[in-house]
Amino acid sequence: MKTLPLLLMLAAASPLCAQAPGPEAPVPSVPDWALPGTATHKQVPPPADFHRPGRNFDIPIGIFEGQSDVGAALVPGSASFDPTTARYTIHSAGYNIWYQRDEFRFLWKKMSGDLSLAAAVSFPKPEGYGDRKAVLVIRQTLDDDSQQIMAGQHGTGMIHIAWRATRGGQMKDAEYRFGGTLAKLQARRIGIEKHGDSFTLLVSIEGEPLHQFGPPIQLHFDGPFYAGIGFCSHLPTTLDTGVISNVMLENAAGQAR
Repeated sequence: MKTLPLLLMLAAASPLCAQAPGPEAPVPSVPDWALPGTATHKQVPPPADFHRPGRNFDIPIGIFEGQSDVGAALVPGSASFDPTTARYTIHSAGYNIWYQRDEFRFLWKKMSGDLSLAAAVSFPKPEGYGDRKAVLVIRQTLDDDSQQIMAGQHGTGMIHIAWRATRGGQMKDAEYRFGGTLAKLQARRIGIEKHGDSFTLLVSIEGEPLHQFGPPIQLHFDGPFYAGIGFCSHLPTTLDTGVISNVMLENAAGQAR
């Protein structure tokens, strides 16, 4: 008769043990090359053989067919779309979109042929890293070292067109900074157009119609490819936020607005 109460007490204790907090998740290890440049540290390219498979989600969002954490940043990203304001809000960590591999959250649509892609960019958190970037990008694949071309707007306001001509190759770019009376001004809108193998960077500084900056870049993509928008905090384990709004994407050149 005395055994039954003892068994009941043990059974009641089991759920309490199961609810005990588990060990904290370990802090992700950040390689030295992934740390951003500072007064005492120079960022360098990743090792040539370093890759990390992306996280891909066939989950439509707004006008896009799917989403990816290209390069699988150490902290997963996320994205949302508000149809009432036409805003895509992208949260992403990631060491960079540069060198021979990338880490960023990418919202994409499979396309072929010519296209026009344009949007407005903003950064809600003023304390973010200066070289964080929101991008309008065309990629051959979702691999971290894919051939790509992009129009990027940085937290500091600098705009560039940047490209990786071959898979695993190093990025190149043409950079544009606005000086004089326009110092520290964020452009109102950026765009990129594909016409055959010719790619053009488009910018609206103060709300005027989008117009070309710099010469066209010549680059070939096989269809289908991935076209869309993305954001990278430029910090390996720190999420930041980019807002990309009023996105237009059309399957024809000369339509950016």
